[in-house]
Amino acid sequence: MSTPAHHPLRVPRLPVLYLRSRALPLTATALTGIVLVAAWAADWLEDRPYFDHTARVPVLVLAPLLASAAIGTGLHSYTDELDRTAVRRWWPLRLAHLLGLTALTAGALALAVPGYPEEFGYPGMVRNVLGATGVAAAGAALLGARLSWMPMTVYGGAVYLAAPRTPGGAAAFWAWPMQPGPQPAAWAVALTVYVAGAALLVVRGARPEPG
Repeated sequence: MSTPAHHPLRVPRLPVLYLRSRALPLTATALTGIVLVAAWAADWLEDRPYFDHTARVPVLVLAPLLASAAIGTGLHSYTDELDRTAVRRWWPLRLAHLLGLTALTAGALALAVPGYPEEFGYPGMVRNVLGATGVAAAGAALLGARLSWMPMTVYGGAVYLAAPRTPGGAAAFWAWPMQPGPQPAAWAVALTVYVAGAALLVVRGARPEPG
């Protein structure tokens, strides 16, 4: 009587193929560096003479911008043809990929700006991560992952230079990255942008790019 052959443990092929086609370790490394620099910069700015926690505004704008650029660029697929011809749908993996990176980044960057939630603390950081990542996701779907950083960089830079010093009002809608954490209008815009960008990416995937 023959003994049954031992088969190696099977690993789900689709998630493995998906992860191999994205530079996830490189993205994780870049995000780790951004979080560490953001924590140092926020603490350094707050400790400067005549400065207080409001000095962390550049960190709340720049750190999510850089993080969204890393996430968006990391959405590039090195196997576009495989993505287009796969029998099974890729959208659940795209959604899990984006949600996972967004949650980890938002949580880590929130820890970089402790205290003062009513001003420029962790609520504002989480909001800006969501909004910036939504813009990057939409950029990846429309322009390609390698250019996904461009729309938020241009927009974020313009807002940083043009936003009024007094929060609220109409500026809460168009200058949402510069608003204090609890601003409802800024949160509404950031959440809408994230949902729209994520939906666009999940449905369409990152735009194919020439080699």
